[in-house]
Order: sequence, then C-alpha cells, then structure tokens
Amino acid sequence: MNTKEFEHLLDELCDRLTHECSKGKRFTASKSFENRVREVIRTLLEQFKIPVDLAPHPYGFPDIVLGEFGVEVKFTTNDTWRSIANSVFESFRNKDVKTIYVVFGKMGGAQQVRWGRYEECVMHVRTSHVPRFEVDLDAKESLFKKFGITYDQFSALSEDGRMKYIRKYARGRMKPGERLWWLEENSSDVHTLPMQVQLFANLSTAEKLKMRAEAALLCPQIVGSGRNRTKYIDPIMFLLTYHGILATRDTFSAGSAAGPERGGIYVQRALEHIQPQMIAAAQYMETSLFKEYWGKNVPPNTRIREWLRMADIYAKVANPPWKPSRVLFLGSA
Repeated sequence: MNTKEFEHLLDELCDRLTHECSKGKRFTASKSFENRVREVIRTLLEQFKIPVDLAPHPYGFPDIVLGEFGVEVKFTTNDTWRSIANSVFESFRNKDVKTIYVVFGKMGGAQQVRWGRYEECVMHVRTSHVPRFEVDLDAKESLFKKFGITYDQFSALSEDGRMKYIRKYARGRMKPGERLWWLEENSSDVHTLPMQVQLFANLSTAEKLKMRAEAALLCPQIVGSGRNRTKYIDPIMFLLTYHGILATRDTFSAGSAAGPERGGIYVQRALEHIQPQMIAAAQYMETSLFKEYWGKNVPPNTRIREWLRMADIYAKVANPPWKPSRVLFLGSA
C-alpha cells in the first residue's frame, strides 16, 4: 500500500465514522472511539491483507500500527480540534512506522471525524509532569516548522537534544513577569522540564477560581483533616507542573478562598464558591489527568459524583467530620 492509497483509506474511514455519528451513534469515551476506529480500519484493510492488532500495548505510539503507517487516535467531547498528545520523548514509539497520521473524533458541536498528518498537526508543547505535544487539525503552522527542523529529524534526537528545542521554544513564549523553571539541564535528570512560573496571587479573579477548581477536582483529599499537612501537596504540585503557577495551601482553605463569612468549615465554604467552575472542569479536563490522580478513567458526566464519593471518605476523618455530598453540588451530581 502506498501513501495515496492509505490516505484514501483514511478518507473512507472518517466518512464512515462521521456518517455513523450523524445517524445517532454516540461516543462518550476515548477508548470506545479508538476501538471503533480499529474495527473500521480492519474492515477497510481486508483487501490488502494487512493485519490490525486488536490488543496493542497500552502505551504504544502510535495507537494503531499498519506496517510503515501509523494512526494516533484523538478524541474529545468538546467542540475543538485541539488535544494533548504524546510525550515529546516518544519512549514507546514503534520503530517500524515511517509516517504517522492523526484520526480525530470531535463529539462536541457538529460531530465529525477527520484526519491529518501528525507532523503537520503538532503545534505546541505543553508541560505537565512530562512535556507533551499538543495537536490541532486546524493548525496554521507546525511546531517543527517553528523549530526549524523536520519531525523526522526531531525524532532522531536524544532526549537532551529534544529538550534544547523545547527550552528555546518555551523561552520565546515567556511573558513579562514569567520565568523559565527547570532542574538541571542534563540527560541524567529525567524530570528536567521547562516551566513558565507565575504567582497564584497575580492571577485575575476568574483565573484563580478556574485554577482552584481544577486542583480541587483532581484532589478530593483537601476536604480531609486539617492535621494532615500533606493533603495540599498534590493540588499545589498540579498547579505548578501543569500550569506553571506557584501556590500555597492558603489557596484552598484560607479566608481569601472561603469568603468573608466567619465560622463553619473553611474548606467547605471555599468549595462552595467554586462549584460552577468544578462542574465545568469535570467536562473539559483531560482523561489522562483523572487516570493519574484518581487511578481510573471516569467519564465526564460522572466525575462530580465520583468526586463526592471520594470526598465523603476523606471528610469522615476531618475535625469536625462532615459529608460533602450533603452540602455540595446539590442537584448537579
């Protein structure tokens, strides 16, 4: 199979999946969408006698390997063609694949499935626990064009060689008051990450509410005992490593977060102020974050319910004990 034939196959794949959506087919999770992509590709490839692995390595890149061609599957319930992609280090890259494509299922707005060349869709690097590419099917300029090298050249570099491009790119995007933060610039430190750091106190009111909501959603342990001095480590590190924002424990429990009222449970009042933002965050935050912080994949429409379940357990040992599900998100979970 040559490139023209494979891209024609991708046209047919996307047409079929888009048609299925228009006829009422609903995908609510990335795994179910990926499995359907795999099934349709398998059907389309029968004439070429190319096998499709229906049980691939869970961390393999790209998701679907078809000889020298590969397909990375992206999915969102939002109305956007942009998504976080794989690590810039590509540790599990299949060495036999020469050309990688993105097949993207957009389930928000007008439901549609499209494809693009991976190297042309990568348009940004986002730093969370590891630097990750972002892809956008409507990207006007690829990240590698900004780097001044091709994707193949970048993929051939060592980790240290890749990080030199990432750091240079991050420096070029810094705004006044931001700083590039990382550990040592050497290949022996696997957590060497660029970071644009700013103080939480310097954010706008809307940004503060949004950041509190995302961190609180991922870390329900903040409702627990005030004697637990470690319960704020995860939310603080999330804001630092994912957003480049330096915060303190007061971000989540002090009077500034809980409002002007006095008495009662401060963290409860703080959470009451950000309930709308937490509900929104439950819909748009990446599935990979919930897998990392909660240890499992929870669909967007049940994340608040699951958060309440976990929060109730943590709050049992608080002083005084309380039950978040009785006072928070009433009618929303």
